[in-house]
Amino acid sequence: MLMTLTTTRISRDWPCQVKTPGSYDWERSAAKWLRELVPSRYASYPALIRHPVLLARHAQLQVQQEIRVARTALQTARADLPRLGMPESVIEHTIKLYAAEVLQLQHIARSVRAVSQALIDHAAGR
Repeated sequence: MLMTLTTTRISRDWPCQVKTPGSYDWERSAAKWLRELVPSRYASYPALIRHPVLLARHAQLQVQQEIRVARTALQTARADLPRLGMPESVIEHTIKLYAAEVLQLQHIARSVRAVSQALIDHAAGR
């Protein structure tokens, strides 16, 4: 089991803000990072505070929704933005922005999955 956690840590998807699984206070650093990914009102929900695995699940759902929104914005920009009076240069810039955001969110989603799996493995080992 420790080998799985070490493998997770050296994964390029592991967020640098989260300590190595199994190290001192790593769950707290994971929860802090995950809270930054969900709307702030969720940060005070007792169930999410007490159960990092539950917080990780919600963060996964949140990031997946953000990916869907960014993809929709990307797919509809060329048709919708001219109707809003946006000049071509702004449209092109906006399309690049959305494309970059989709890639960033996909990376975050992989990071959330890695942290989630480490939290699940840790909880199962208790």
